[in-house]
Amino acid sequence: MSIAERAKELRAEIEKHDLQYYVLDAPLVPDAEYDRLFRELQAIEAGHPELVGPDSPTQRVGAAPLPEFLPVAHRTPMLSLNNAFSPAEVEAFDRRVRDGLEAGDEVEYSAEPKFDGLAVSLVYEEGIFVRGATRGDGNTGEDVTPNLRTVGNLPLRLQGGSSPHVLEVRGEVLMLRGDFDRLNARQRESGEKEFVNPRNAAAGSLRQLDSRVTARRSLRFFAYGVGAFDGAGLPATDHTHSALLDRLIAWGLPVAAERRRVRGLAGLLAYYAEIGDKRAALPYDIDGVVYKVNDLAAQEQLGHVSRAPRFAIAHKFPAEEAVTELLTIDIQVGRTGALTPVARLAPVFVGGVTVTNATLHNEDEVRRKNIHIGDTVVVRRAGDVIPEVVRVVPEKRPILAPEFVMPKSCPVCGSHVVRGDDEAVARCSGGLVCPAQRRQALLHFASRRAMDIEGLGDKLVEQLVDGELVRTPADLYRLRLTAVSNLERMAEKSAGNLLAAIEKSKRTTLARFIYALGIRNVGETTAKDLARHFGSLDRLLAADEARLLQVNDVGPVVAQSLRQFFGEPHNLDVVEQLRAAGVVWGEGEAAPTATSAIVGKTFVLTGTLPSLTRDAAKALIEAGGGKVTGSVSKKTDFVVVGAEAGSKLEKAQELGVAVIDEEQLRELLNKKGALH
Repeated sequence: MSIAERAKELRAEIEKHDLQYYVLDAPLVPDAEYDRLFRELQAIEAGHPELVGPDSPTQRVGAAPLPEFLPVAHRTPMLSLNNAFSPAEVEAFDRRVRDGLEAGDEVEYSAEPKFDGLAVSLVYEEGIFVRGATRGDGNTGEDVTPNLRTVGNLPLRLQGGSSPHVLEVRGEVLMLRGDFDRLNARQRESGEKEFVNPRNAAAGSLRQLDSRVTARRSLRFFAYGVGAFDGAGLPATDHTHSALLDRLIAWGLPVAAERRRVRGLAGLLAYYAEIGDKRAALPYDIDGVVYKVNDLAAQEQLGHVSRAPRFAIAHKFPAEEAVTELLTIDIQVGRTGALTPVARLAPVFVGGVTVTNATLHNEDEVRRKNIHIGDTVVVRRAGDVIPEVVRVVPEKRPILAPEFVMPKSCPVCGSHVVRGDDEAVARCSGGLVCPAQRRQALLHFASRRAMDIEGLGDKLVEQLVDGELVRTPADLYRLRLTAVSNLERMAEKSAGNLLAAIEKSKRTTLARFIYALGIRNVGETTAKDLARHFGSLDRLLAADEARLLQVNDVGPVVAQSLRQFFGEPHNLDVVEQLRAAGVVWGEGEAAPTATSAIVGKTFVLTGTLPSLTRDAAKALIEAGGGKVTGSVSKKTDFVVVGAEAGSKLEKAQELGVAVIDEEQLRELLNKKGALH
């Protein structure tokens, strides 16, 4: 046997043992025998470097430090999940699924533990692991390929053959509780800072610039799905999420052993109870379970909204609780002027972090819970995210503990505090004159989905406000180079870049501008609906509440918020100042009318169009009063197809939905008169 053949044999043997040990939890040989095989392979590769490949088990030991993490664009977005915290919310999810699928019977779901780790994406080409990235913002992550190569149970080569030419696997990197305890013991012995929890340790380990450090941290990977793929290899008959996970296991990828197929609401809640009972005994941390519609075609039909799929939801476990002392209550003034009482607490470890502050929501909530300053209180991290005071321990209340009183004037600007008869929230009446609101209003105005002013972040906004260079968003467009370059950490070049970004932001869209104003209850989607309905800001300003209620998804609360905002003279002054400064957003464009051929019609785009990008086609359809969705259903009016159209075209033909090309789309966009 040649040296090359022996190295190949050793790699195959070690990969088999890695699968048995890390994935199947059924080792075939003692550790000493495994170590002997591994050392033999290391010796061969040391003497014959030409035999070392990226898929060799020896490459898990880590490489030299990286200068930085490079960005990686995910081929398909890594969506987040909506959360449910009660059986009623799970019931509502199941009802939405059945309604969306028009299913009379119980729906089958795949139920899985929700790992408390770091989401990653792995790319395999011809069965070889070539790239791995963090979730990032869902569209773009960080390239952490060298670090992921060190994860012991992550296969560098897929087993069994017949994998797609390109396969993108989605999953979670985490640290087992036992490995976490051992890591912290080493940290203590060396006098280094301990990690707060396994997730914190896993995230910090995966983002090390030196992958040799990562290799010493004992990370694990668990797959939970597939993103993009090219070529055959996925289940050909059983088109379900469960079958997909079975195929991942066949390729050597670890998947949670606790997953189940369940039916209907009863099955979901029974699984939740089962995993809840096992939670403390599991080797890794979980913060809930995940329910996914099992049928992949049904998933496609349901599609997604914003950044979350309609076919899946995370059912979170009750948050952990702890007891501590409430030292005092401060008032936090928000971007919209809302005054929120915040409990300042004696530090307490709860839900995996040390908590020193907790929300009290509003004055009524403080009264309802009978909270006094100095009380001993029970603190919970609601949904494992936002700390809140759950209740007091009345028997431990100090004598003469003072009650909380909402201030009559804003603690930031001194303006009068008002509260509507039907509102639970008290608000500062200072509006844009209140520095607390001004900072947040400016940050929101400049944010990426609003006016998108690159470089205008927290520290800079704080200096602009504190230096009284900017009082309203309109003042941004009056800034001068000398004033900006004199700010801390701002040289002339960086000041020039900021002013260029501000100048660039003058050309925007009506939807972005409406969203940028920071109107209560008006988010990005509502701003788009308003822009599409009215076509110009003047029409929106002139609309009464009845006209506003005609807008898609605008109810009485949103309509009242709009009228209150535009009913304030200082808000209208800011709008006019912005216009005078040269901010334009297509003012005067006609709004879609009832005679437009596509008003109210639903479109789905698939394939590559000859001259329009997907975003450009969507913008044209929305400008004409149509709606673009991501999946084909009986409610779809048109499917616009281009080159290499996929399953959406087949679904349209199956349902009898009209199929058109780009030229026919343009004809519709130019056509007047309702379609029949």
